[in-house]
Amino acid sequence: MLQPITGFHQDEEGHWVAELACGHNQHVRHDPPWQSRPWTQTVEGRHRVLGQVLECRKCDAGAPPDLPGV
Repeated sequence: MLQPITGFHQDEEGHWVAELACGHNQHVRHDPPWQSRPWTQTVEGRHRVLGQVLECRKCDAGAPPDLPGV
């Protein structure tokens, strides 16, 4: 299910995590060449993608919302 990005936080290892409108979180790592998301590396880049949608597999599975900051 497509869900808009509402914010971001970093996990305990410093990786960026997108906070989705549904209450789920999803890692958005920049790990070239496997995952190229250079927009995660700047405040401006993350701000530009607010409101864009990601596929939420947790919604598809009927999972409860994630705990804040997890």
